[in-house]
Amino acid sequence: MPLKLRPPRKGKTPNFEIRGTYLGCRVEVSSGTHKRSVARDKLLEIEKCIEKHGQYPAPETKPDPGRPTFLTAANAWMQSGGDRRYVPMLLKHFRETPIEQIDQAAIDDAALTLLPRGAPDYRNRAIYAPTIAIIRHQLGEKAPTFRRPKGSKGRQRKDFMWPEDAFAILVEAAKIDPEFELYLLVLLYHGTRKTEGLDILAADTRPDDLTIWLPDTKNGDPRMLRMRQDVAERLKQHLAANPGRERLFRFNGDGSHFKHMLLRCTMAVCGIECPKRRPTPWKKPKFRLDFVTFHTFRHTWATWMRMYGGADTKGLVATGNWRDERSAARYAHVVPRAEWDRVDDLPSPGNARGKAVND
Repeated sequence: MPLKLRPPRKGKTPNFEIRGTYLGCRVEVSSGTHKRSVARDKLLEIEKCIEKHGQYPAPETKPDPGRPTFLTAANAWMQSGGDRRYVPMLLKHFRETPIEQIDQAAIDDAALTLLPRGAPDYRNRAIYAPTIAIIRHQLGEKAPTFRRPKGSKGRQRKDFMWPEDAFAILVEAAKIDPEFELYLLVLLYHGTRKTEGLDILAADTRPDDLTIWLPDTKNGDPRMLRMRQDVAERLKQHLAANPGRERLFRFNGDGSHFKHMLLRCTMAVCGIECPKRRPTPWKKPKFRLDFVTFHTFRHTWATWMRMYGGADTKGLVATGNWRDERSAARYAHVVPRAEWDRVDDLPSPGNARGKAVND
Protein backbone atom coordinates (compact mmCIF):
# COMPACT_ATOMS: atom_id res chain seq x y z
CA MET A 1 0.00 0.00 0.00
CA PRO A 2 1.23 3.58 -0.58
CA LEU A 3 2.66 5.68 2.23
CA LYS A 4 -0.03 7.08 4.50
CA LEU A 5 -0.24 9.24 7.58
CA ARG A 6 -1.58 7.64 10.76
CA PRO A 7 -3.00 10.25 13.16
CA PRO A 8 -1.59 10.72 16.68
CA ARG A 9 -2.72 8.05 19.17
CA LYS A 10 -3.56 9.06 22.69
CA GLY A 11 -1.25 7.39 25.16
CA LYS A 12 1.06 6.18 22.38
CA THR A 13 2.44 9.11 20.42
CA PRO A 14 1.49 12.77 19.94
CA ASN A 15 2.81 12.77 16.36
CA PHE A 16 1.66 11.56 12.97
CA GLU A 17 3.24 8.29 11.84
CA ILE A 18 4.22 7.46 8.28
CA ARG A 19 3.42 3.87 7.31
CA GLY A 20 3.17 1.85 4.13
CA THR A 21 5.19 0.57 1.19
CA TYR A 22 6.61 2.68 -1.63
CA LEU A 23 8.45 1.17 -4.61
CA GLY A 24 8.85 -2.06 -2.63
CA CYS A 25 10.36 -0.28 0.39
CA ARG A 26 8.52 -0.76 3.69
CA VAL A 27 8.32 2.35 5.92
CA GLU A 28 7.07 2.79 9.48
CA VAL A 29 8.48 5.89 11.19
CA SER A 30 7.33 8.86 13.22
CA SER A 31 6.95 12.15 11.40
CA GLY A 32 8.14 13.98 14.50
CA THR A 33 5.25 16.44 14.37
CA HIS A 34 1.57 16.71 15.28
CA LYS A 35 0.90 19.02 12.32
CA ARG A 36 -0.53 17.25 9.30
CA SER A 37 1.00 19.65 6.76
CA VAL A 38 4.52 19.19 8.16
CA ALA A 39 4.02 15.44 8.38
CA ARG A 40 2.91 15.45 4.74
CA ASP A 41 6.15 17.20 3.74
CA LYS A 42 8.11 14.54 5.63
CA LEU A 43 6.23 11.84 3.73
CA LEU A 44 7.18 13.43 0.41
CA GLU A 45 10.83 13.60 1.52
CA ILE A 46 10.78 9.88 2.26
CA GLU A 47 9.32 9.13 -1.16
CA LYS A 48 12.07 11.18 -2.85
CA CYS A 49 14.71 9.37 -0.79
CA ILE A 50 13.36 5.99 -1.90
CA GLU A 51 13.20 7.13 -5.54
CA LYS A 52 16.82 8.27 -5.37
CA HIS A 53 18.45 5.55 -3.28
CA GLY A 54 15.98 2.69 -3.49
CA GLN A 55 15.74 2.57 0.30
CA TYR A 56 14.91 4.60 3.39
CA PRO A 57 16.79 5.89 5.19
CA ALA A 58 19.46 6.74 2.66
CA PRO A 59 22.54 4.47 2.70
CA GLU A 60 25.10 5.58 5.25
CA THR A 61 28.13 7.41 4.02
CA LYS A 62 31.51 7.13 5.65
CA PRO A 63 31.53 9.67 8.46
CA ASP A 64 33.92 12.57 8.50
CA PRO A 65 36.67 11.64 11.01
CA GLY A 66 36.59 15.15 12.40
CA ARG A 67 32.81 15.28 12.74
CA PRO A 68 31.45 14.04 16.10
CA THR A 69 28.94 11.22 15.86
CA PHE A 70 26.59 9.82 18.47
CA LEU A 71 29.05 6.96 19.00
CA THR A 72 31.99 9.22 19.80
CA ALA A 73 29.81 11.57 21.86
CA ALA A 74 28.36 8.69 23.88
CA ASN A 75 31.83 7.29 24.59
CA ALA A 76 33.03 10.70 25.76
CA TRP A 77 29.98 11.09 27.96
CA MET A 78 30.40 7.69 29.61
CA GLN A 79 34.10 8.32 30.21
CA SER A 80 33.16 11.50 32.04
CA GLY A 81 30.99 9.51 34.44
CA GLY A 82 27.66 9.38 32.60
CA ASP A 83 25.24 6.56 33.39
CA ARG A 84 25.67 3.88 30.73
CA ARG A 85 22.57 1.83 31.60
CA TYR A 86 20.52 2.76 28.52
CA VAL A 87 23.37 3.70 26.17
CA PRO A 88 23.76 0.30 24.39
CA MET A 89 20.28 0.37 22.86
CA LEU A 90 20.72 4.02 21.91
CA LEU A 91 23.96 3.16 20.13
CA LYS A 92 22.20 0.44 18.13
CA HIS A 93 19.66 3.02 16.98
CA PHE A 94 21.76 6.14 16.32
CA ARG A 95 25.10 4.43 15.64
CA GLU A 96 27.33 6.91 13.76
CA THR A 97 24.70 9.55 13.08
CA PRO A 98 26.37 12.99 13.21
CA ILE A 99 25.52 14.45 16.58
CA GLU A 100 24.22 17.74 15.16
CA GLN A 101 21.66 15.85 13.07
CA ILE A 102 19.92 14.40 16.12
CA ASP A 103 17.04 16.81 16.63
CA GLN A 104 13.69 16.64 18.40
CA ALA A 105 12.13 14.54 15.64
CA ALA A 106 15.03 12.07 15.72
CA ILE A 107 14.68 11.56 19.49
CA ASP A 108 10.89 11.20 19.22
CA ASP A 109 11.40 8.60 16.50
CA ALA A 110 13.94 6.72 18.65
CA ALA A 111 11.50 6.62 21.56
CA LEU A 112 8.72 5.28 19.34
CA THR A 113 10.98 2.71 17.68
CA LEU A 114 12.81 1.42 20.75
CA LEU A 115 9.93 1.61 23.24
CA PRO A 116 6.71 1.47 21.20
CA ARG A 117 4.65 0.60 24.29
CA GLY A 118 6.76 2.37 26.90
CA ALA A 119 5.10 4.70 29.39
CA PRO A 120 6.01 8.41 29.01
CA ASP A 121 8.09 8.47 32.21
CA TYR A 122 10.02 5.35 31.16
CA ARG A 123 10.62 6.74 27.65
CA ASN A 124 11.90 9.92 29.25
CA ARG A 125 14.25 8.02 31.56
CA ALA A 126 15.53 5.52 28.98
CA ILE A 127 15.58 7.55 25.73
CA TYR A 128 15.17 11.30 26.17
CA ALA A 129 17.29 11.88 29.28
CA PRO A 130 20.48 10.04 28.21
CA THR A 131 20.28 11.19 24.58
CA ILE A 132 19.85 14.83 25.55
CA ALA A 133 22.63 14.53 28.15
CA ILE A 134 25.02 13.10 25.52
CA ILE A 135 24.18 15.86 23.03
CA ARG A 136 24.61 18.60 25.64
CA HIS A 137 27.89 17.12 26.82
CA GLN A 138 29.19 17.18 23.24
CA LEU A 139 27.79 20.50 22.00
CA GLY A 140 27.75 22.51 25.22
CA GLU A 141 26.01 25.86 24.84
CA LYS A 142 25.38 25.16 21.16
CA ALA A 143 23.03 22.29 22.02
CA PRO A 144 19.41 22.94 21.02
CA THR A 145 16.47 22.91 23.42
CA PHE A 146 14.50 19.68 23.56
CA ARG A 147 10.98 18.84 24.72
CA ARG A 148 10.27 15.89 26.99
CA PRO A 149 7.23 13.68 26.29
CA LYS A 150 3.94 14.60 27.93
CA GLY A 151 3.65 12.75 31.22
CA SER A 152 7.44 12.34 31.46
CA LYS A 153 7.43 12.93 35.22
CA GLY A 154 5.04 10.06 35.77
CA ARG A 155 2.34 9.97 38.39
CA GLN A 156 3.33 11.74 41.56
CA ARG A 157 2.73 9.29 44.39
CA LYS A 158 1.53 10.66 47.75
CA ASP A 159 0.81 7.44 49.62
CA PHE A 160 1.77 7.34 53.30
CA MET A 161 1.09 5.18 56.36
CA TRP A 162 -0.69 6.14 59.54
CA PRO A 163 1.43 5.57 62.67
CA GLU A 164 -0.51 2.51 63.83
CA ASP A 165 0.03 0.79 60.47
CA ALA A 166 3.72 1.68 60.26
CA PHE A 167 4.40 0.44 63.79
CA ALA A 168 2.43 -2.76 63.16
CA ILE A 169 4.58 -3.43 60.07
CA LEU A 170 7.72 -2.99 62.19
CA VAL A 171 6.39 -5.54 64.69
CA GLU A 172 5.84 -8.09 61.92
CA ALA A 173 9.26 -7.34 60.42
CA ALA A 174 10.92 -8.09 63.77
CA LYS A 175 9.29 -11.52 63.72
CA ILE A 176 10.84 -12.25 60.31
CA ASP A 177 14.28 -10.70 60.90
CA PRO A 178 15.21 -8.15 63.60
CA GLU A 179 17.79 -6.59 61.28
CA PHE A 180 15.13 -6.13 58.61
CA GLU A 181 12.94 -4.36 61.18
CA LEU A 182 15.86 -2.06 62.07
CA TYR A 183 16.40 -1.28 58.37
CA LEU A 184 12.73 -0.29 58.01
CA LEU A 185 13.06 1.84 61.15
CA VAL A 186 15.94 3.75 59.54
CA LEU A 187 13.83 4.37 56.42
CA LEU A 188 10.86 5.51 58.51
CA TYR A 189 12.73 8.06 60.63
CA HIS A 190 15.25 9.40 58.10
CA GLY A 191 13.42 9.53 54.76
CA THR A 192 16.16 7.64 52.93
CA ARG A 193 15.51 5.83 49.69
CA LYS A 194 15.74 2.04 49.60
CA THR A 195 19.25 1.88 48.11
CA GLU A 196 20.51 4.79 50.23
CA GLY A 197 19.55 2.87 53.36
CA LEU A 198 21.22 -0.29 52.09
CA ASP A 199 24.43 1.57 51.20
CA ILE A 200 24.93 3.18 54.64
CA LEU A 201 28.42 2.36 55.87
CA ALA A 202 29.00 1.25 59.45
CA ALA A 203 31.86 3.77 59.75
CA ASP A 204 29.49 6.60 58.76
CA THR A 205 26.94 5.64 61.43
CA ARG A 206 27.67 7.66 64.60
CA PRO A 207 25.12 6.88 67.31
CA ASP A 208 26.94 8.94 69.95
CA ASP A 209 26.74 11.99 67.64
CA LEU A 210 23.17 11.14 66.56
CA THR A 211 24.25 11.36 62.91
CA ILE A 212 24.47 9.22 59.76
CA TRP A 213 26.54 10.43 56.82
CA LEU A 214 25.40 9.67 53.26
CA PRO A 215 28.29 10.48 50.89
CA ASP A 216 26.43 9.39 47.76
CA THR A 217 22.72 9.96 47.04
CA LYS A 218 20.39 9.80 44.06
CA ASN A 219 20.54 13.55 43.37
CA GLY A 220 24.32 13.58 43.80
CA ASP A 221 24.27 15.72 46.95
CA PRO A 222 25.81 14.16 50.08
CA ARG A 223 23.87 14.83 53.25
CA MET A 224 23.94 14.33 56.99
CA LEU A 225 21.02 12.63 58.73
CA ARG A 226 20.06 13.26 62.34
CA MET A 227 18.97 10.29 64.42
CA ARG A 228 16.37 10.16 67.15
CA GLN A 229 17.82 9.07 70.47
CA ASP A 230 15.85 5.80 70.55
CA VAL A 231 16.95 4.92 66.99
CA ALA A 232 20.56 5.79 67.89
CA GLU A 233 20.45 3.36 70.84
CA ARG A 234 19.17 0.59 68.59
CA LEU A 235 21.88 1.22 65.99
CA LYS A 236 24.57 1.34 68.67
CA GLN A 237 23.55 -2.12 69.86
CA HIS A 238 23.44 -3.33 66.25
CA LEU A 239 26.97 -2.09 65.54
CA ALA A 240 28.29 -3.68 68.73
CA ALA A 241 26.73 -7.02 67.80
CA ASN A 242 28.19 -6.95 64.25
CA PRO A 243 31.79 -5.69 64.47
CA GLY A 244 33.93 -5.53 61.35
CA ARG A 245 31.08 -4.97 58.91
CA GLU A 246 31.63 -2.55 56.07
CA ARG A 247 27.96 -1.76 55.55
CA LEU A 248 25.41 -1.15 58.27
CA PHE A 249 22.97 -3.77 56.96
CA ARG A 250 23.78 -7.13 55.39
CA PHE A 251 21.01 -6.99 52.76
CA ASN A 252 21.85 -6.27 49.12
CA GLY A 253 18.26 -5.56 48.05
CA ASP A 254 18.55 -7.64 44.89
CA GLY A 255 15.95 -10.14 43.77
CA SER A 256 12.35 -10.56 44.76
CA HIS A 257 12.95 -12.13 48.20
CA PHE A 258 13.89 -8.82 49.84
CA LYS A 259 10.72 -7.20 48.49
CA HIS A 260 8.72 -10.26 49.47
CA MET A 261 9.73 -9.84 53.12
CA LEU A 262 7.99 -6.46 53.18
CA LEU A 263 4.95 -7.95 51.48
CA ARG A 264 4.76 -10.62 54.19
CA CYS A 265 4.76 -7.88 56.84
CA THR A 266 1.99 -5.82 55.23
CA MET A 267 -0.19 -8.86 54.58
CA ALA A 268 0.29 -10.08 58.16
CA VAL A 269 -0.87 -6.70 59.51
CA CYS A 270 -4.06 -7.13 57.46
CA GLY A 271 -4.55 -10.67 58.75
CA ILE A 272 -3.70 -12.37 55.46
CA GLU A 273 -1.38 -15.36 55.37
CA CYS A 274 1.54 -15.00 52.99
CA PRO A 275 3.99 -17.78 51.97
CA LYS A 276 7.56 -17.37 53.19
CA ARG A 277 8.83 -17.76 49.64
CA ARG A 278 7.03 -16.31 46.67
CA PRO A 279 5.64 -19.26 44.70
CA THR A 280 5.50 -19.37 40.91
CA PRO A 281 2.99 -18.61 39.57
CA TRP A 282 1.50 -16.37 42.24
CA LYS A 283 -0.80 -13.38 41.99
CA LYS A 284 -0.53 -10.72 44.67
CA PRO A 285 -3.93 -10.32 46.36
CA LYS A 286 -5.67 -7.01 46.91
CA PHE A 287 -5.62 -5.80 50.51
CA ARG A 288 -5.67 -2.57 52.52
CA LEU A 289 -1.89 -2.04 52.70
CA ASP A 290 -1.00 -3.37 49.24
CA PHE A 291 0.28 0.11 48.30
CA VAL A 292 3.16 -0.06 50.79
CA THR A 293 6.63 -0.29 49.23
CA PHE A 294 10.05 0.65 50.56
CA HIS A 295 9.59 4.11 49.04
CA THR A 296 6.34 4.53 50.98
CA PHE A 297 8.48 4.81 54.12
CA ARG A 298 10.12 7.89 52.61
CA HIS A 299 6.72 9.45 51.85
CA THR A 300 5.58 8.57 55.36
CA TRP A 301 8.61 10.30 56.92
CA ALA A 302 7.94 13.48 54.94
CA THR A 303 4.23 13.37 55.76
CA TRP A 304 4.91 12.89 59.45
CA MET A 305 7.49 15.71 59.39
CA ARG A 306 4.76 18.02 58.11
CA MET A 307 1.81 16.66 60.05
CA TYR A 308 3.42 16.01 63.43
CA GLY A 309 6.80 17.75 63.26
CA GLY A 310 5.49 21.06 61.91
CA ALA A 311 8.03 21.26 59.07
CA ASP A 312 6.95 23.31 56.06
CA THR A 313 8.07 22.85 52.46
CA LYS A 314 11.23 24.90 53.03
CA GLY A 315 11.98 22.81 56.09
CA LEU A 316 11.78 19.58 54.10
CA VAL A 317 14.17 20.98 51.51
CA ALA A 318 16.52 22.08 54.30
CA THR A 319 16.90 18.45 55.41
CA GLY A 320 18.69 17.78 52.12
CA ASN A 321 16.26 15.07 51.04
CA TRP A 322 15.04 17.28 48.17
CA ARG A 323 16.78 19.84 46.04
CA ASP A 324 13.93 22.27 45.51
CA GLU A 325 10.57 23.22 46.97
CA ARG A 326 8.70 21.97 43.92
CA SER A 327 9.74 18.39 44.72
CA ALA A 328 8.79 18.72 48.39
CA ALA A 329 5.52 20.56 47.71
CA ARG A 330 3.67 17.26 47.14
CA TYR A 331 3.36 16.95 50.93
CA ALA A 332 1.61 20.29 51.41
CA HIS A 333 -1.78 18.57 51.16
CA VAL A 334 -1.39 16.70 54.45
CA VAL A 335 -1.58 19.81 56.64
CA PRO A 336 -5.03 21.41 56.95
CA ARG A 337 -4.82 25.06 55.93
CA ALA A 338 -5.90 27.90 58.21
CA GLU A 339 -9.07 28.30 56.14
CA TRP A 340 -10.28 25.01 57.59
CA ASP A 341 -10.73 26.79 60.95
CA ARG A 342 -13.85 28.30 59.41
CA VAL A 343 -15.53 24.90 59.55
CA ASP A 344 -16.41 25.70 63.18
CA ASP A 345 -18.62 28.55 61.96
CA LEU A 346 -20.80 26.34 59.75
CA PRO A 347 -24.44 25.77 60.77
CA SER A 348 -24.86 22.95 63.28
CA PRO A 349 -27.88 20.72 63.92
CA GLY A 350 -30.62 22.66 65.71
CA ASN A 351 -28.95 26.01 65.10
CA ALA A 352 -29.37 27.40 61.59
CA ARG A 353 -27.50 30.64 62.39
CA GLY A 354 -24.20 28.82 62.56
CA LYS A 355 -23.26 29.31 66.21
CA ALA A 356 -22.30 26.34 68.32
CA VAL A 357 -25.20 24.66 70.05
CA ASN A 358 -23.71 25.13 73.51
CA ASP A 359 -22.87 28.83 73.03
